[in-house]
Amino acid sequence: MTVISDTEVAARAPYSTVLRKGETLAIIDLGGNQAVDFLCYDAADTAKRYSAAATISAQRNIFLTTGSVLRTGEGDPLLTVVADTCGRHDTIGGACSKESNSLRYGQHTRYQHACVENFLTEGAKWGLGKRDLVSNVNWYMNVPVEQDGTLGIVDGISAPGMEVKLRAETDVLVLVSNCPQINNPCNGFDPTAVRMVVTGGDA
Repeated sequence: MTVISDTEVAARAPYSTVLRKGETLAIIDLGGNQAVDFLCYDAADTAKRYSAAATISAQRNIFLTTGSVLRTGEGDPLLTVVADTCGRHDTIGGACSKESNSLRYGQHTRYQHACVENFLTEGAKWGLGKRDLVSNVNWYMNVPVEQDGTLGIVDGISAPGMEVKLRAETDVLVLVSNCPQINNPCNGFDPTAVRMVVTGGDA
């Protein structure tokens, strides 16, 4: 196994990288109960990007775990979950923003840092803007769906040291927001660092 990069992403911080085909990204929840908001794009053509609808439709399940394939709107595979010690990850909860914070939690939260701002800051390094943001994956975030269709953001099911591993099926640009949310329990009201480890295709 060849370690290409090993990065600790601070609480509330963004991260990005390009994974080459066959490389693996491990996302490690260091403190436990930390949501990791995630977007991905075909590195050669960022108009081809993760589609929650195509991913959910293809696997007939709203949750991601080992064996799940993150797909573009055209159905092409971007990343495959090859290992997962948590067991379930969210595809429908979305990313927090200044707008959603103020709507859900009051105007006093509008100026709190949020995931959309992280995505915009990090995406700008790759020529991406607000129109390039789509519905995202929330690794480790617990968003149960009740029988009547209601959903909530509740205490996480992760624990310190849990990890999810993703294998690139083509060259993939990855954008991450290590979620800064403090108004709901997705981060246990205390955002913590996560670790990103990229390994070579021999992994």
